[in-house]
Amino acid sequence: MGISIHTTVLPHDDPDASLVFYRDVLGFEVRQDVGQGAMRWITVGPPGQPDISLLLAPPAADPGITEAERRTVVEMMAKGTYGWLLLATKDLDGTFEKLRAGNAEIVQEPTEQPYGIRDCAFRDPAGNQIRIQEVH
Repeated sequence: MGISIHTTVLPHDDPDASLVFYRDVLGFEVRQDVGQGAMRWITVGPPGQPDISLLLAPPAADPGITEAERRTVVEMMAKGTYGWLLLATKDLDGTFEKLRAGNAEIVQEPTEQPYGIRDCAFRDPAGNQIRIQEVH
């Protein structure tokens, strides 16, 4: 049996800001943009990796979610504890500078971690934490 990761999901609360961030700052390709207003589902992915996608979706859009659950999701997004993503690059310093120039909310500058990796952290426009580690 061969299983691979095809798509993962992160919430967004401003589709236009998310689109600019993932397309223009991170350099991801836009693969699909469906819906309108705040109810947009945007699929992006790294160039040259068509089998891996990130779906940016409106939070708590499921009609089965209660109003209390919606509030919890919004509160967790505001704190940056609802969604997160781990990325990798060969040029951590260059990537970090591009993020800084793109006005990303920096959480941690490039740092040697005690567990053996060098990485940085920032938040996307919805508050999702994104860590990028350096690979060789």
